[in-house]
Order: sequence, then structure tokens, then C-alpha cells
Amino acid sequence: MPDKNNARVIAHKAICEVVLQKRSLSEALFPVNQLDISFAKSLAFGSIRFYHHLNDIITPRLDKPLEKKNLDLHCLMVLGAYQIIYTDISRHAAINETVEVAKIIDKTWAKGLINAILRGIDRDQKVILDSSHYSHPSWLVKKIKKDYPENYENIFIENNKQAPMSIRVHPSIGRENYKKKLMGQNIDSYSSEISEQSLTLREAISVDKLPDFEKGSCYVQDVSAQLAGYLMSPKKNDSILDACCAPGGKTTHLAELAPDSEIIALDFDEMRLKRVRENLTRMKVKNVKVVSGDATKKDWWNQKKFDSILLDAPCTGTGVIRRHPDIKLLRKPKDLGQIIETQSSILENLWTMLKPGGKLLYATCSILKEENENQINRFLEKTSDAKIEEINLSWGFKTTGSQQLPHNNHDGFYYAQLVKQI
Repeated sequence: MPDKNNARVIAHKAICEVVLQKRSLSEALFPVNQLDISFAKSLAFGSIRFYHHLNDIITPRLDKPLEKKNLDLHCLMVLGAYQIIYTDISRHAAINETVEVAKIIDKTWAKGLINAILRGIDRDQKVILDSSHYSHPSWLVKKIKKDYPENYENIFIENNKQAPMSIRVHPSIGRENYKKKLMGQNIDSYSSEISEQSLTLREAISVDKLPDFEKGSCYVQDVSAQLAGYLMSPKKNDSILDACCAPGGKTTHLAELAPDSEIIALDFDEMRLKRVRENLTRMKVKNVKVVSGDATKKDWWNQKKFDSILLDAPCTGTGVIRRHPDIKLLRKPKDLGQIIETQSSILENLWTMLKPGGKLLYATCSILKEENENQINRFLEKTSDAKIEEINLSWGFKTTGSQQLPHNNHDGFYYAQLVKQI
């Protein structure tokens, strides 16, 4: 019989927190991160990743809807169905061990129900696998189909994959040298063609296994996110604002590329700013001042204009769903309108802080056009001194700005370079 430290018990608790309490998966699994129970994490991530598909398999099999107080049993069925449909875990273990969790959560009476539902799913496994399902909420399916009529199927496929682990190697070490260090510890990696500091690991590992990680040798960061630093191309003595900077990945990259620049790292969330400070300390960064403030306001600003601004705008995160599958459950259609309004407010506010001739790089980890090219087009229409600068790189496809869709080696990301005319 499983105990309360059993991987399925932990995974079930995390699934319930996301589905029923609307907590993020990273928050729900925080104690698990401390325990480093990889099996529990894989079960939780997989169940949430395919939740919409699994929900549509389970719901018709119930004779009547579960009472609100028993919705944790629905989450338990999702956990069991995930193991049956999407993993190579033995069917016996997947069903029996999941059924036993009902006893741990003090719902022994439901063991027969859980067993019957899971055995029925097991019998119909082939039919289930042969039927297509995007495993995304219907509102998001409609939006992605509308925005990408030729690419939507591939986007759904990529979103349902597990994201690779990529790192940005500190330039003082050199990518090839670090690759050899990794190989010396039997960690295989390959280089990115679009980021000269990037290595992607063949298999994800704990950061404490990365050579000299605590000494600042590298930063865990997706390849697409690394492009911000290169597009900003910071220079010596530049005054730079990194707005909405947490947790500090792009901040530390700017500091690496231009250690003699002056960087303001701005965010309004004190807890997230704590992460920024920790990362700056680990990466031995000396040229960044961390400021707590709201990017839609000016009360934190000293009236000195910036040479360049990086706006890593708040967004729906639809380009990083494979990394954060809980986005599919936590994001709602109403969120999009609020996010677009906030993006617009920040963009207009920060534009006043940019020197004539200066550059603002607008970035999101979204693929929705309303947050990206449509947002920038609206800004250009109402801002007479703003001009868009073409991004001439070998990645992404050109629109107003440049859009990168989710891909095997990198996340979905959008960038637009805006220049303030003199």
C-alpha cells in the first residue's frame, strides 16, 4: 500500500492543486523540488499536459457527475488514465497503485469506481489513441487555428511535448570548453545555431550536476529567450532598462554582453526580485541595480532617459506551454484582454523614458497575434516617433517583428525592435 511519500500520492496532490485550487504547477510541486522525486514530477506534468484529453475520456464514463467535495477523485482518474494512455508503465501498476491512492486520501469507498473507470480506459486504449485530440482548451484551439491556419497542428503537437533543457554558457568559459566539461561528467549536449552561447542537454538534469553552476558557469534558459541579449546588442557605457525582468535570465545576459553598461532591472514583485538578486549574485554581476516598481508608472524613475529598453512584456505564455502545461488550465479567455491592456500601458509608459535614437525591444513568450504583431501595429499607428526596425536573423518568420513558433529545440517567442526617431 502506498504511503504519503508515494510518487502517485504526491502527483495527485499537485494535480488537485492546479485543477481545483488554480495554483501553478511549479508552486504545487515546490516541496517535491526539495525532495527531487522525479517520478512524481513526471506524473504530475504529464497528467496536466494531457488533462483536456484525459478529461474528455473520463467524463462520459461516469454515470453521474461527481459532487464538488469529490472532485479530487476526478483528478485521481486523470492520473491513472495518463499512465495507461501516455506512458509505458505496466497496466497492472498503473491501475492498482492509483486505486490504492483512494485509501490514502480517506476515500476507500471510491476504490471500486476508480478501478472500473481505469479498466474501461485500458480496454479502449487502442481506440482512444487512434482518435485525434489536441488536448488544449477550446478557446485556445480556436485562437491558434485562426492565427496559424497552416501551422496549428504542429503547434499543438509541439506544445504537448516535454521541453528540452537548454543552458547559456558564460562567455568567459566558452561553449566548446563547457561542452567538454559536460562530456567529462557523461552529460551529452548539442550546440544551437541561433545562439552562440547555448547548449541543449540530451536529457534534463538537476542544476547541481552542472559543472560550477553555483559559481556562475551557466544559466538555464531556453534558446529563444537568449536571443533578446543579442538583439539588444548592449554597448559599453549604455544606460539600459530591463523591464519586467524577473527572474533575471535576460538581465544577466545583458550584463555578460556589456559588463561596463549600467543596467536597471525593474519588477514589481518582491518575491520574484529576490530570485533576480540571487541570480545576479550567482553570476557575479556587478553592473545591475535592482529596482522595485510598476512598469506602467513613473514613480520609480529618476527622469534620466535610457539608451535602450528591454520590455519582456507580461503575456499569456502560450509559447512556453510545453514548459508550463498548467497554462492550458489556468489561463482563461478573459485574461487575454487584461494582458493586452497592460502590455499597451507599459509600452506607452516606457517609450517616454527612451532617448531619441534609442531602441526598445518588445518581447513576449506568446504566439498569439493580439499580444504580438497586432499590439505593435496599434502602437506604431498612434506613436509618431516610433519606427520598427527589421530583424534580419535566420530564425523565425517575419511579420511586424519576428515570431518564433514552438519547435523541438526552442520555445515560441516574439520580438519587435522599435527605434525612437530623432
